[in-house]
Amino acid sequence: MASILFDEIGLLYTGDQTGGEEIASAALVVEDETVAWVGPAASAPQADRRVDVGGRCVLPGFVDSHAHLVFAGDRTAEFVARMSGEQYRAGGIRTTVAATREAADSVLAARTAALVTEMLAQGTTTVEIKSGYGLTEEDERRSLEIAGAFTEETTFLGAHVVPAGVSTDDYVRQVAGPMLAACAPLARWIDVFCERGAFDGDQTREILSAGIAAGLGARVHAAQFGVGPGVEIACELGAASADHCTHLSDDDVTALATSGVVATLLPGAEFSTRSPYPDARRLLAAGATVALATDCNPGSSYTSSMPFCIALAVREMRMTPLEAVRAATHGGARALRRDDIGVLRPGSRADLAVLDAPSYVHLAYRPGVPLIHQVWRGGRKVA
Repeated sequence: MASILFDEIGLLYTGDQTGGEEIASAALVVEDETVAWVGPAASAPQADRRVDVGGRCVLPGFVDSHAHLVFAGDRTAEFVARMSGEQYRAGGIRTTVAATREAADSVLAARTAALVTEMLAQGTTTVEIKSGYGLTEEDERRSLEIAGAFTEETTFLGAHVVPAGVSTDDYVRQVAGPMLAACAPLARWIDVFCERGAFDGDQTREILSAGIAAGLGARVHAAQFGVGPGVEIACELGAASADHCTHLSDDDVTALATSGVVATLLPGAEFSTRSPYPDARRLLAAGATVALATDCNPGSSYTSSMPFCIALAVREMRMTPLEAVRAATHGGARALRRDDIGVLRPGSRADLAVLDAPSYVHLAYRPGVPLIHQVWRGGRKVA
């Protein structure tokens, strides 16, 4: 592949906190799908091809580390009910499970492809995709097969809820046993919805421990509806991330800050369920690493837009624009234990978004406006 010089960058947000996190009047060189050089435009080396960015802002492609994209059906009635005052308690998951089980592979793959395309057009170059709407060995396996066609970051979420007609104890044994054995070869991660109405602390620990023993990394849906054991278990087992983190005890905050487990915040869920937003300032003040993700799913956060989540984080969670963009790039990469994405520095994958704006601040300053001018992934223009 020929080298490419991205020149006339008004502001380059590199995400590299060990070097220059922001460079004004910058340039960037890509070679063989990776970043070869970043720095001031006046010092840029020669390249085979030049792309004039025209004074726009360039930043790493967004890393969406929490999404549920393999599903069928529609839950607009549930959304209308919530907007009319009903409380969300995740009961609608089983509605999506029924529709997903009935859907053909081609239908599920087409829906997933459409959502990934939406994400790419909004600057997301890496997305984690969970199973969790099959809840049988066969349906969880095929969900992961479909997800694997779109991302390397696949997560086995057989422990989403207990399906109808099955005892909780029997289902935990199934998830931690034959279902895990069938799904582990297709997944990088295992996740559990540790919450009232889903799985308790002991069940979460049993399932995650089985997944870890099978070679999967751990992630946890934790503390969405109230303080619970999910964060403690995530930190105890060395999970990569604890996701939601809406209701945290002081001990939870300390554990996240000291363990290195990333607190992945999902403000789209709070927006869509009219719930309190996580206290991002409390986590950041304690020194925790924070990520932002869409939680794209048909029930509680049907958005594919990381720019929208950045705007919510700034307005509703009192993050600065810099903190929010950092969480949507480098933070998401940390939540996936990746150092080759979410950052633009020599050796990183050349995933970048070009904004039709002079600064990333415009992502929150101009909410809802389509500001993505170009998207490049692995050095190739994809949107």
